[in-house]
Amino acid sequence: MSGNTAATRKSFWVDIVAAGFGPLSWLGLLLGAILFASALTPTLVPRDWLPQGVLAGLCFSVGYALGVLLTWLWTDLELPQQSRARALIRYPAAAISLAVVVNSLWRSTAWQNSVRAAVGMPQADSINPVLVCGVAVLAFAMLLALGRLAKVLATILYRLMRRYIPPRIAMILAISVTAFLFWSMANGVLARTAFEVLDASYRQFDALLEPERPQPLENGKTGTLGSLVAWNELGRAGREFVVSGPHASDISAITGRPALEPIRVYVGLQSERTPQDRARLALEELKRQGGFSRSILVVVTPTGTGWIDPAAMDTVEYLHDGDIASVAVQYSYLSSPLSLLAQSEYGAETARALFSQIYGYWTTLPKDKRPRLYLHGLSLGAMNSQQSARLFEMMDDPIQGALWSGPPFVSAIWQTVTEERNPGSFERLPQFRDGRMIRFMNQNGFPQQETPGSWGPIRIVYLQYASDPIVFFNIKDFYKTPDWMREPLGQDVSPQLRWYPIVTGFQLILDMLVANKTPMGFGHVYAPQHYINAWVAVTDVRGWSQDQLAALRKRFETPENAGTTSTKETREPSYEGRGG
Repeated sequence: MSGNTAATRKSFWVDIVAAGFGPLSWLGLLLGAILFASALTPTLVPRDWLPQGVLAGLCFSVGYALGVLLTWLWTDLELPQQSRARALIRYPAAAISLAVVVNSLWRSTAWQNSVRAAVGMPQADSINPVLVCGVAVLAFAMLLALGRLAKVLATILYRLMRRYIPPRIAMILAISVTAFLFWSMANGVLARTAFEVLDASYRQFDALLEPERPQPLENGKTGTLGSLVAWNELGRAGREFVVSGPHASDISAITGRPALEPIRVYVGLQSERTPQDRARLALEELKRQGGFSRSILVVVTPTGTGWIDPAAMDTVEYLHDGDIASVAVQYSYLSSPLSLLAQSEYGAETARALFSQIYGYWTTLPKDKRPRLYLHGLSLGAMNSQQSARLFEMMDDPIQGALWSGPPFVSAIWQTVTEERNPGSFERLPQFRDGRMIRFMNQNGFPQQETPGSWGPIRIVYLQYASDPIVFFNIKDFYKTPDWMREPLGQDVSPQLRWYPIVTGFQLILDMLVANKTPMGFGHVYAPQHYINAWVAVTDVRGWSQDQLAALRKRFETPENAGTTSTKETREPSYEGRGG
């Protein structure tokens, strides 16, 4: 009996050591190398060596895990092992893997330069393939260690359980318990800790009072002594919004016509306890400033951080000679991805509350003495803005339109319209029915083949770039080629872009994380000159000749007027906290 016990203990520890320190899988290395090479190919946004290395290491790890899984299934199904054949294949497989990795690293700079050329960035001498490889190896080593730790834990549980239950059931339970423990640790401890750290950081940033943005002195502005909204409760993005933008004199200098001072109303997250209370406060502040006496009123839904794109609002204020008011309510100080994960309904609830207040009061005014009413939002703001209005409630008294830029792929209305686009039109720039209500545009305007008739009573424009991954990512990209990749690619997309199973999904996720790092007019950074084209269509701008519009676009093309350039060092501060 003691001999059997000793043998059992020895077998137990042998299994544990094998689980933690066994040889690498040759099939895993081969599949990992293939996914590694695919990860270096171009997608929508240029990648520096660090994120590229992390991505390549992640994809190599996924490929390796697939190889291990296939080998385990082969063994578990008791299929022929062919040990001699495996021994013969092992070394050629390793050589092929190495060749695939080296070739992809050698080509990686050219691949990334094809993306940089598409989005107007200068060519890179090198993306440092040695550093890419080093980071990838480190990422793979860390993930391999985690995987083997999980394997050790599952092996221990399996050996303990199989004493009491059948081996196959014990294996299933051991794997399930291990997966649950690791998921609980990642989701319950690591994710919560990371979120608390980020939440504290964003909260401090939102409360920042910057000396270069002092409290305005004019009583007509939000946050002044005569305002219903306290200056220190506006939040950083709100304070930035109300003190920035063109003055009447700036507008007149461009147009040569008399202009009004644009009205900007903003209510911060700390101003009231509930979205409904903040929306009511916004309405009262808008009435106090005379916003309903203007010709144009725009209800703006900010991004997750509360940021409002100056490229959008500055341009429309020029186009309407300052005879315009805009109103917004903050719903979060987190970045848009974090806000979407942590407070997915709060943004839509706030946007809905604000629209209900503004629209409800607007409908009580005489139609010939009230402003034309529009909606606007960028990124997460576009998604929440789309959920703010109900078509059935506007049937008798509709708003005049909306401009939604960079709508995230999860936007339900955008998804429906895109999926139901006219046959023959492209996913990256759809045509929808007769174009009387909804149209799509990019850097070049509306689709060249589109010859729509006149607009209907509501004008809705989606402004989106083919190079914006936040618009075009889809969870199906992991296993299915998206339509926009099968169609002729956009002018701002690398012609070398290809779809790869699993890898393309990870590439586009990384692209979304860095989509704000492109030059203006590409990725998720929407340019003022393109907003001008969109606002002209949506708000039916009149009194501007084509030459005057061209001059206005030219003015906003310069970095000091557009608000940003392609390098972080020279970005205007208003774009640093964009959180789109």
